Amino acid sequence: MAAKLRVAIVGSTGYGGVELIRFLLKHPLVEITSVISSSSAGLPIADGFPHLSEIVVEQLDAVDIPLIRSKADLVFAAAPSGVSAALVTQLLEAGLKVIDLSGDFRLKSGALYEQWYKHKAADDALLAQAVYGLADVFGKDCAGVDFISNPGCYSTAAVLGLIPALSAGWIDPKTIIIDAKSGVSGAGRGLGLNVHYAEMNENLLAYKVNKHQHIPEIEQVLSRVAGQEVVTTFTTHLVPMTRGILCTMYASLTESRTEADLIELYRQYYEGRSFVRIRPYGKLPATKEVWGSNYCDIGFSTDPRTGRVTIISVIDNLVKGAAGQAIQNLNLMMGWDEATGLDMAPVYP
Repeated sequence: MAAKLRVAIVGSTGYGGVELIRFLLKHPLVEITSVISSSSAGLPIADGFPHLSEIVVEQLDAVDIPLIRSKADLVFAAAPSGVSAALVTQLLEAGLKVIDLSGDFRLKSGALYEQWYKHKAADDALLAQAVYGLADVFGKDCAGVDFISNPGCYSTAAVLGLIPALSAGWIDPKTIIIDAKSGVSGAGRGLGLNVHYAEMNENLLAYKVNKHQHIPEIEQVLSRVAGQEVVTTFTTHLVPMTRGILCTMYASLTESRTEADLIELYRQYYEGRSFVRIRPYGKLPATKEVWGSNYCDIGFSTDPRTGRVTIISVIDNLVKGAAGQAIQNLNLMMGWDEATGLDMAPVYP
């Protein structure tokens, strides 16, 4: 049997990092050789995550590039945006393969990144090198590369729901509206008033209205698919649940289409992509139905009265929106079956 791929995880005590550990422990072709979290230096990972108390993985207290290189062939970089750019540069220079889960390499324009993320952008050469790993659409781009930028959670849910109709010319790109709602785990594990129980419980709030950093990412992908500039209205909301994203998207149809037409279009577009599931006629997806899994479920409703279509897509923000898609990209990068280590049913209820 061939030796397993040695991987390290930097940023292992965030929610995305912990999900990476959970999935990779069951990946038959991978061995986690080390986890690194400077924010939890000196503390066993089980101190922060007791559910991992039986997990034996070497912990490093700081990012020591030569030491990581001696223990790993590939690094999942789950550091925050603004930190990851410098880290990834060093990892690549050391000859490591990298899958980056931050937003530092998703945008191809450094100026656009600095405008939306308020951090200094990575070098243009690295931005150009980074392969945007929307696995179910651009999966072929990921084969055999050394550096993949994992898409954002909102972006994944939104663009997977829009791309087939946009690509086919069935919707007017000037009319796209995206109403997105996420559980609080999307805000990370840091403390903040907006995720305080008394503030969030029995509450629903819109945030970063017209300012969310995933707006340019969504528009970059949709423009690439449409072959023209696409500008969207994108509004994010925080809802009092732990996991899940639901995007309700609206667009004007370019000609009369039925739900059956859209179902057939989407099933053909995603044929062979086992992690995108298209709902049958009259059935719309809910976040609970993808909980803990790498699936994106999509459903439709057309309105002859308005000539518009409503597209609903759901994902688990920590899996399909982060760790799961990162592992799917790992599989594509290495030439493995993309479902390896990910083919598990959602947790329900």
